[in-house]
Amino acid sequence: MSREDIKKVPRLGGKAFEQGAAFLRIKAAKNPLDDSAVHPESYGIVEKMAKDLGKSVQDLIGNKALLQKLNLKNYCTDSVGLLTLEDIVKELEKPGLDIRQQAKVFTFNQNIKTINDLREGQLLPGIVNNITNFGCFVDVGIKESGLIHISNLSDTFVKDVNEHVHLHQQIIVKVLEVDVPRKRIQLKLHK
Repeated sequence: MSREDIKKVPRLGGKAFEQGAAFLRIKAAKNPLDDSAVHPESYGIVEKMAKDLGKSVQDLIGNKALLQKLNLKNYCTDSVGLLTLEDIVKELEKPGLDIRQQAKVFTFNQNIKTINDLREGQLLPGIVNNITNFGCFVDVGIKESGLIHISNLSDTFVKDVNEHVHLHQQIIVKVLEVDVPRKRIQLKLHK
């Protein structure tokens, strides 16, 4: 099996293949580049690099010392720039490396089930779920969201809420006041 075989999938057009091919890994493929993030459009460049070094494509993969011998400027074209070539070499150096950041696991305080469980002074994890001109609302894991008034975002003057928090940001808040009958929670951003 190869990436080229993916083109045979019914209703998968050329554009879909072009957009997704580099995200697919074909293990134990005939072409070792099929198990890398190198896009099929760039296979020719990698093959030329290998040929210029008198090596096979397989010899290049994972061989940083060999890849450093390449002068990438020799492979620049109108359609392939130096940055693209640097990305190709990075992938060849460390094939399969996932450059995404590790996801942070987030959990609300499991002891807080309702507004009645909140106490002044508590520190809680929360997620900013709405931003307004007067502050932001924070989900602390219960039905009601708490408000961090703009004056409680910092100990100094805050002109723009967006300079301190952003939507879906994970933060720690301090409970300032709980008004159970009105279902209002006043919070302060904890540093």
